[in-house]
Amino acid sequence: MLLQDKDRIFTNLYGLRDWRLEEARKRGAWNGTKDIIAMGEDWIIDQVKASGLRGRGGAGFPTGLKWSFMPKQSDGRPHYLVVNADESEPGTCKDREIMRHDPHLLIEGCLVASYAMRANTCYIYLRGEYIFERERLQDAIDEAYAAGLVGQNACGTGFDFDIYLHHGAGAYICGEETALLESLEGKKGQPRLKPPFPANAGLYGAPTTVNNVESIAVAPTIIRRGADWFASFGRPNNAGTKIFSISGHVNKPCNVEEAMSISLRDLINTHAGGVTGGWDNLKAVIPGGSSVPLIPKEICDDVLMDFDALRDVKSGLGTAAVIVMDNSTDIVKAIARISYFYKHESCGQCTPCREGTGWMWRVLERMAKGEARTEEIDMLLDVTYQVEGHTICALGDAAAWPVQGLIRHFRHEIEERINNYREDKPVAVVAAE
Repeated sequence: MLLQDKDRIFTNLYGLRDWRLEEARKRGAWNGTKDIIAMGEDWIIDQVKASGLRGRGGAGFPTGLKWSFMPKQSDGRPHYLVVNADESEPGTCKDREIMRHDPHLLIEGCLVASYAMRANTCYIYLRGEYIFERERLQDAIDEAYAAGLVGQNACGTGFDFDIYLHHGAGAYICGEETALLESLEGKKGQPRLKPPFPANAGLYGAPTTVNNVESIAVAPTIIRRGADWFASFGRPNNAGTKIFSISGHVNKPCNVEEAMSISLRDLINTHAGGVTGGWDNLKAVIPGGSSVPLIPKEICDDVLMDFDALRDVKSGLGTAAVIVMDNSTDIVKAIARISYFYKHESCGQCTPCREGTGWMWRVLERMAKGEARTEEIDMLLDVTYQVEGHTICALGDAAAWPVQGLIRHFRHEIEERINNYREDKPVAVVAAE
């Protein structure tokens, strides 16, 4: 069942209407915000819990539960909400469109979420390369201040709320929540050991919740329309609507808001114009941004796009950035290119990641040419397991999983490449787009 237009949260995702406050209000933003806040902190959190909303930044942690971790009583320290707008995962471009075309949904979400967590201050940490988005978002924040929607006595609720933009310097690692906090404090963007978790000691040592742009932006609409409405989409434990970013070898690359648990095949055929050359020309799909393992066509035929279904096929929903690769793709070279990205973006703090990411990339570069031995495939796989789960943050996992997916599903291509090179046969190498 495809999502109907009446059920879309992001009704200006494509920027066909004006982003400013007046038009945003006509689309439903800031409607009854004062009444929502009047229901109280616990009620708001209970509504988000009941909706089944899970974090839209990649990890899929229940959002309402995360909000409930914030202390109920202040011990004198301020509380902070930090919005992670450091959208740096290759293939992912959903938060960009929210900030460009529906910024008031995000700002209203910041107010509602901050009130629920007793946070009078919110920081939005913006990806370094997002210049236009910063300007648009700042203009929208200025509008909200001028209208009395944020600031002193926000929306006439008696709640004082300030919101600030912080522009990063273009580091992928700052998308990890604790590295983001380090960067926000003016320090080098390196992940922190946990515990303590941000809810106990986050920004400036104070209780902090870090959430993705989409997770925050959908909250007011969920509360307005009711938790049951949001929970009615998708399978149990995979509720709601989701923005999917579809790129690669499709006829119409796009962002689209759809119901969770839609089949991958329907998603691509309905919204992205199908695979170039038809569905039978499909080779593999990376379903959740470059950090999750790819899945081959035989799995793509039937798999559903939600957290649990993709976990069951040893991949993940991640940020729901669907990267489509048809049969023209040099799959080994493509994963080697992804490995280079993680090697380049590793902060170097943890030895397995610092050394392992470069080692994996160099081996894959040789394998892409066939300049390797078949025994090295198992050696490469073994190294991925030595990196995975042995680092402070998940970048090590993100670097290991694409390589594991390649070996799991396309080991035969690596072996063929190596054998052809040994026999001095020409190797067909197509540049990965």
